Amino acid sequence: MSPLLDVEGLHVRIPLEQGMLHPVRGIGFNVSRGETLCIVGESGCGKSLTSLSLMGLLPRRARITATRLRFAGTDLLGLNEDALSELRGNRMAMIFQEPMTSLNPAYSIGNQLEEIYLRHRKASRSEARERAIFLLEKVGITAAASRLSQYPHQLSGGLRQRIMIAMALMCGPELIIADEPTTALDVTVQAQILRLLKDLLRELDMGLILITHDLGVVARIADRVAVMYAGQIVESGSVIEIFERPRHPYMQALLRCVPIPGRTPPGASLGSIPGMVPALYEGTKGCAFRNRCDYAAEPCASDPVPVHANRGSTWRCILSEDESLIHTSKAARSAETAAS
Repeated sequence: MSPLLDVEGLHVRIPLEQGMLHPVRGIGFNVSRGETLCIVGESGCGKSLTSLSLMGLLPRRARITATRLRFAGTDLLGLNEDALSELRGNRMAMIFQEPMTSLNPAYSIGNQLEEIYLRHRKASRSEARERAIFLLEKVGITAAASRLSQYPHQLSGGLRQRIMIAMALMCGPELIIADEPTTALDVTVQAQILRLLKDLLRELDMGLILITHDLGVVARIADRVAVMYAGQIVESGSVIEIFERPRHPYMQALLRCVPIPGRTPPGASLGSIPGMVPALYEGTKGCAFRNRCDYAAEPCASDPVPVHANRGSTWRCILSEDESLIHTSKAARSAETAAS
């Protein structure tokens, strides 16, 4: 069965005074119905720009190209703005990172929920209201009917995020893109939102792309993971393979930054990655991670960096699988020794 979303060779370029910025560089992935793909990486790696390019919401100056960009058999690159507008919010929906800035403070919750349904379903106001109440109850909001007259500032962060999820579900989309939907929430509410997304995904047979930098969130909800660095996917595979057998030095370094329950003592020093994500202007060559990598060598500056594949995983590195896994084992032993 063909995937719901199929992306190959996606590039985003933005002309600036300093030159042509190239923040998304030839990435590819796919998502099937009922599946969760997590795109993980530091801030500035191109995750949000990738999601905006799928929805056709890039800045006017941005230029997008792709070898293949298909949603449910439709070529997204071939659609004009009217066709994209008909698709957005209807068959593809997005949950943005900060609901307080995504919800309009001048309109009630009911108006904002109903507007989507009225726009895409040509339904009556009463039908839209019934749909809004049903979905507010579905996402765990009590006294749903009374919430419709409230405004965003009258609600807590957890309630606002649940309303954003209900808004994304108003037209029964086939794909939801969630851009760090739990970043601004406390741990308890975060767990509730993740459980809700997982239950809705299974119940409604949707595809879900979850963008995050939180590896704990990835471990709880992902089926597959795409690790993004400097505009490229440097490693991808099943969530089990990525966490148990990380091949790319960047993913290995990210895991060293995470405390291990039961092993990392309180107050112990965690790993860190020196430096920062480079600015990616046109003409960048070689591995963008080489200036921060413990295993960088002269061939890392060459272009292109080889891509390996095994066990359904792919990774972009000069290291072979055996070499990368040796480094993983050494790092794990060092972490255990430090924690003992």
